[in-house]
Formats: sequence, structure tokens, C-alpha cells
Amino acid sequence: MICVAGLGVSGVAVARTMAGRGEKVVVLEGRDGERARATAAELTALGVEVRFGEPAEPPAGTSLIVTTGWPPHHPLLAAAAAAGIEVIGEVELAWRLRPEGAAPWLALTGTNGKTTAVRMLTSMLLAAGHRALAVGNVGTPVVEAVTGPSDVLAVELSSFQLHRAPGIAPYAAAVLNVAPDHLDWHGSMEEYARVKGEIFARAATVVHNADDEWAARLAAPYGSTGVARSVGFTLGVPRPGQLGVVEDLLVDRAFVAEPERNAEELASLADVRPFAPHNVANALAAAALARAYGVPAAAVRQGLLDFVPDPHRIAHVARVAEVDYVDDSKATNPHAAAASLAAYPSIVWVAGGQLKGADVGELVRRAAPRLRGAVLLGADRERIREALARHAGNVPVVEVAGQDTGVMDRVVTEAARLAAPGDTVLLAPAGASLDMFAGYPARGEAFARAVHRLAEGHDGGAA
Repeated sequence: MICVAGLGVSGVAVARTMAGRGEKVVVLEGRDGERARATAAELTALGVEVRFGEPAEPPAGTSLIVTTGWPPHHPLLAAAAAAGIEVIGEVELAWRLRPEGAAPWLALTGTNGKTTAVRMLTSMLLAAGHRALAVGNVGTPVVEAVTGPSDVLAVELSSFQLHRAPGIAPYAAAVLNVAPDHLDWHGSMEEYARVKGEIFARAATVVHNADDEWAARLAAPYGSTGVARSVGFTLGVPRPGQLGVVEDLLVDRAFVAEPERNAEELASLADVRPFAPHNVANALAAAALARAYGVPAAAVRQGLLDFVPDPHRIAHVARVAEVDYVDDSKATNPHAAAASLAAYPSIVWVAGGQLKGADVGELVRRAAPRLRGAVLLGADRERIREALARHAGNVPVVEVAGQDTGVMDRVVTEAARLAAPGDTVLLAPAGASLDMFAGYPARGEAFARAVHRLAEGHDGGAA
């Protein structure tokens, strides 16, 4: 019997897949509710048993547990380990279910930028004429795609997924960046980074961010052993074996003949949208994976031109009274917020939420010269206020308390009061959103609605 831990998107996909293969499946779910019960009813119709409640022991007869993001210290998983029951994740199961001749994986991970980079990669692959699909942490479970018609998969992998995926062997793999995040889940920065680096373990081509200390460290063993081809990407001028930037061009000095002397133009900075330094890095990572798979330079450029950014990622909302309002609600940790803050010269910063154990001191110290004001909301706003007091004592700060639906209107009103013509009011929270919202999209939408209400009430409106 297969036990599936979790009734989320991946857990449901695993249950459906394995029930369809004739396996007996039991799903365990700790959270009860109307939506969960409706999903359970759908699975029950397929012959899947769903049990609600916090399980401490595997069900009798369990031969395999497939977990979908449960922390390693969960009592169920600890009990399974003690009983000698194998525990894997949905991604590992998908790898094991691949048929002969299955589509190769171009996989990537990182603290930030994963979804943008994997969608850029998919766009490049499609532009080259491949039947490509973005799967994994991007939304489509890998287990549903491995037997499909695609000839290549662009696979986004989180640290949770990599933690239980010991056997995957991507055709090429990339680490975009590594910064403190989910430390409450992994236990330490070292363990978090180690798990990220597992994506390289069996990859034929290793792609890393040469400008990121942790990413470069994780890739270092592969550059000298000859086990895998190692390729770096950088926002500077690339060395042989790297992709990078020369003036306003993205260039390749890795997947070309005689890279010591030659480089190939892939695209221009103007082709990267929305433009920001961290998005250029995402484009270079995607290009490196695409080039590893043989995608020509013209398709890299066309893929970037065809790419449509997901919402809530440095998205311009409106201009009101010569002030730009930008929604980067997806910046759910300090590393992502730092990248967003680096994209604008004069900022009124909207921040706060659940910091998940991360420190914001270095973020504030580096951003201080760009800050014209800050408006704080959410559970951990006081910790951001303390960091601002230490590192940016001259920056005016407003705290907006409360968790009611009108909070974002007050936030935007206060931000508008602090902003001057030419400033950017930037929602880059540096924290998760679940203390106040259903998720980061809901937070970004609340911000955008509040900005549009501000525009409607302002003489001259918004551009």
C-alpha cells in the first residue's frame, strides 16, 4: 500500500496516478475543511482512501510513503524511518515512473527567480520547436507529465522537493542563487544549501550563478572532476565557459566552438522583460540550460521576446502624481526583496509579513541609500522597524497595524504621503503573506486595488 502525505496539488496528483496504476492508496491530511473534503470525495470515487487528522504512525501495510512538503521532523516520517519504510517525494516518484525514452529534464532551483527562469526556459524551448512543458514547483506536478507527449521538461524544484528526490538525473541542472529561506523547515543554512546542491549530483551539465557565493560553492566540485560539464553565468563580462553580459548584450562563451576566443550573441538587455538585474540573471540561467540542450541563439532571443511574466513580480501597477507603484508581492524573503529594491533608485518601501526566521539587517543596510520612506505591515513588521532604526535611522517609517481588509488602503495612503515625484512605491515584503492574506497573489491584488482607488481619487488619475 502506498501512503501519500498531504492533500495538496502534488499529493492529489500522486494519489490519482498511483490509483490509476492499480495501487492501493491512502492519503493522510492534517487540515480539515470544506475544500479538503470536496477533494477527498473526488479521490474516494477513484478508490483512494483519505484520512483526516494528524498522523503519528504509518497506516498498517504501508510499503512506501510519498510526502509532498512535510518537514523531515514530522512524527509520521520519523516513525516511517524507524520502521524501515521508504519515504520519497512526488518528484522522485515521477522520476521512477518515467517510461523508456522519456523526455529529459532541464531542472533548476534557487531561493528566488525559479518560476520566472523556468518559464523563460520553456519559452526558449518552444521557440526552438520543441514540445516543452514547465512542471514541478511552477504548478503542474511532475508525476502528471512524465508519461505525456512532451519531448523535454523544464522542471522547477524547491528545496522541499529536492530533499526527497535522491535519484533524479537531469540532462542539465541550474542553481540560480541561495540565500536564507525556509530555515525553520531545514534547520540550518548549511542544510538548506546542501539540499539545493543535490540538483547537481547526477546532472550531465551543471549551471551555476558565478556571482552567488553559495551557488558557486555548490558547483565547485564539478568543475574539476570532469564528471559533469560546469557552466557559469554572470552579470559581468563572461570568461570562457560562462554566459554573461557585454555592454548591452547577453553572450555565450560556453556553448560555442573555441570559447577562449569566441562568443555568440544571444539577446539584448532590452529583450529581458521586466528589466531588472536579477531578471537578467534569470534569463542567463534559462539560456544556459537551453543551450545545453542545443537551442540555437535565435530561439533564445525569440523565447525572451515571447515570454510573458507572471503577475506580482516587479509588475508596474500605475503612476499617480508622478510616483510609480510596483507590485513585487512574490518577494517573500529578504533575498528576493533585495533584488527588487536594487532595481529602483528612490523608493518608498512597503514591507512586512512572516519572515520565517530570516534576518533583514543586511537587506536594510544595503537598501538604505535608496529608501525615502517605509510603510510596514504584518506579523513581523517590528523586526523590520528595528533593522531600519539600526541601519537607516533617517528614513521615515510608518507602521500600519491590523489585519482587516482595509489595511492595504491605509498602507498605500501612507506610502503616497511619503513619496515625492520620481519615487517608486515598491511592495517587496521580504516575508510570506499568510499572516494576513490567502497567499502572495492576494496580497499583490490588494495592493493593486488600493493603488487604483488612490488613482481614482486623485486629480489627473493614473498613467
